[in-house]
Amino acid sequence: MLFHISHTDLDGYGCQLLTKQMLLNEQFEKGFFYNANYGNEVKLTIKKVLEQIEEFKDEEIFFLISDLNLTPQESKDLDRNINILNDNGFNIKLQVLDHHASGQVSADLYDWYYLDISRCATKIVYDYMCAEFNAFKEEKAWLSPLVDAINAVDIWLDHEIKNFEFGKVLLMMVSKAREVNNILFSDLNREYRIHLLKESCKYLEQRDGNILLDNNLHNMKKEFLKLDEKDDTLDNLSAKFLVKSLADIKNDLTVVYKGHKGLLTYCLGSISIPANAFLKANPDFDFFIDVGRKGNSSFRADGKVDVAQMAAKLAKGGGHVNASGAKFNDFKETINYEDVRIYVQGKLDKI
Repeated sequence: MLFHISHTDLDGYGCQLLTKQMLLNEQFEKGFFYNANYGNEVKLTIKKVLEQIEEFKDEEIFFLISDLNLTPQESKDLDRNINILNDNGFNIKLQVLDHHASGQVSADLYDWYYLDISRCATKIVYDYMCAEFNAFKEEKAWLSPLVDAINAVDIWLDHEIKNFEFGKVLLMMVSKAREVNNILFSDLNREYRIHLLKESCKYLEQRDGNILLDNNLHNMKKEFLKLDEKDDTLDNLSAKFLVKSLADIKNDLTVVYKGHKGLLTYCLGSISIPANAFLKANPDFDFFIDVGRKGNSSFRADGKVDVAQMAAKLAKGGGHVNASGAKFNDFKETINYEDVRIYVQGKLDKI
């Protein structure tokens, strides 16, 4: 069983493309994937993984962290927690595969922390999995060139002109794949980016492949986001895809205000169009709230609830009957949506 935390950039998702391919090839029985940026996200994500691992005491577990350098304190805490679990009957192999020079202190202290600053993390993971698991025998023809392109741009080998130029397009492609929210739909967001990476391989060996990929990227995105055969603009397809995705998990995103059902999202941003579309498609919901990382919040309704009054009572906000805003000054940033839902529902219950 695999638990894999990786970074939130091209190199980080490149690592997970590899381990997901191994999952498809049944080299891991099951896989759980997470992405984290630096700082508090790393600590919180490791904590979340350790809590989930506790549900699988009888399983052989491979816990991989890639393209993230751990601080000495993070490494110390992780080493202690893994040792405690293993001493209590768990079977966990921990492996960090990193290429950031700032991880040197941790790499010097722990044998599970592998560091090589001469390769990107995707290439380190690729080479490691080939050596340890005999992986990618069938996929080498398309995977190896992709790994080389990611490596060229991630450690800036601009003398490798072909790989470097192709890698530049990959870098832009992954960083701008924002059509699927990465907090509410973290798994779907990851699948979207990995889908684009796989599709990009079609252009790797073609002449001017970087230009062809750049030209076709728009359609690659649209093909993933289409819910049926009907074509539309990318914005409209994204909005429809989002509304469908929200509807699929609406019961988990529900808050209640004086008998009215509302949908609560976190870090969705620019909610006017999707909120209006969701409320029209789901008439059993009367309002829509989106909370940002710093507590800035947007409120939308469709004539059934006065969200200006709601925003004023919740956080001294205001605006219009169907569109208002506020800021929760005591809100604490988190990576867990459920923390946000409990916080907002608590505020609503006090009105």
